[in-house]
Parts: sequence; C-alpha cells; structure tokens
Amino acid sequence: MLGDEKGPAHMVNSRNLTLPLSSEDVVSLKTGDLVLLNGTLVTGRDKVHKYLVEQRPRKTEMPFDLSGTVLYHCGPIMRKTDAGYAVVAAGPTTSIRVEMYEAEVIKEYGLRGIMGKGGMGKKTLRAMQEAGCVYLHTIGGAAAYLADRITRAVDVWKLEEFGTTEAMWLLQVASFPAVVTMDAHGNSMHQEIEDRTFVAFKKLVGI
Repeated sequence: MLGDEKGPAHMVNSRNLTLPLSSEDVVSLKTGDLVLLNGTLVTGRDKVHKYLVEQRPRKTEMPFDLSGTVLYHCGPIMRKTDAGYAVVAAGPTTSIRVEMYEAEVIKEYGLRGIMGKGGMGKKTLRAMQEAGCVYLHTIGGAAAYLADRITRAVDVWKLEEFGTTEAMWLLQVASFPAVVTMDAHGNSMHQEIEDRTFVAFKKLVGI
C-alpha cells in the first residue's frame, strides 16, 4: 500500500511534507491522506515519554527543539561506526503504549505530528485537535525498508541513560511514507473501524 520495489516516491496521490510542520500544514491534512516526510524528526518510546512528563525538562536542557516536528514511536536498531551511528532498522512501535503520556507531551512541547502504528486513544485525539497535531500510521513489519528512508542520525539525547533503543534520536529522513489516520479535526480512522466492526459483530451474534 505505502510503497513498492520502486520506493515510496511512487505512492499514488502522496503529498510531500517538509519538517518541521506549520499549523497550516496540519490543518490541511485529513484522515486517509498519504504523505512523504522530509527533514528531521525525533524518536521516543516509553522512557522518553515518562521522562518528558514526570521530569518536565527545560527546553534548554534538550539538544534540539521539538516544536513543529514529528515524534516517531520507534526504538531503532543502531550500529556504531567511525562516522557516528547508522540506522539498521526503524520500524514503528505500537503507539497506545504511551497513551497515558501523549496528550501532555503534545501540549507541552509543541509537536505537530505523532507517528507509529495502531493509532491512539480519545485523550490523545482531543489533545491533537486542541493543539493542532496529526497521527501518522507507518508500515509495520518493514523496519529495514524504513531505515533506508533515514539518511543520517543527526543527534541523540539520553543515550547513556536510556540506551540506544529508548534514547531520543534526531533523524534526517527523505520520502518517509505514512498515512494520516487521526487528524486535527477530531477524526480517527481507528475509531471508525472499531465502530463499524462492533456494529458488524452485533449483527453476527444477533444483538
């Protein structure tokens, strides 16, 4: 769906987006839109989210600004080289694991996008609508393919404390593919699918 052997640039009716995103970019996106991300995004899993919410570090403590960027739920596999770190695999983590933190992270740090797999809950959806943020669903089971869309690891935060998988990486990406499945207008494809599935289930069991 998101790409073929020719690469993500051949996605039908895809839209190229340059990071960081503007509020106008976010408002213009709707669920179902196919996008290709270009620029720098950051990774963050459980430890990063917990730290951002519970410790509330000052922005001056962080080596890069999160405003306008996309936070990718990803624990990349990294290889250390003479030139720095190279990304070996970069598949998405299930996003709902950080549902308890995400709304606060969006509001506090000015994120314009969250990316992962599986979607998120109502609390995060409300925060995205209030702050102007979208959820991007990317390809599960294609970690090596997605790593090829990452041109370099620019910087890293909390590497020694959290380790390579849980640290926050600043990654340069080119034509990184995703689908908007939760938008800034309160729409969620995940909720719509769940609702339709429940209706079909009730018919099957005769409720």
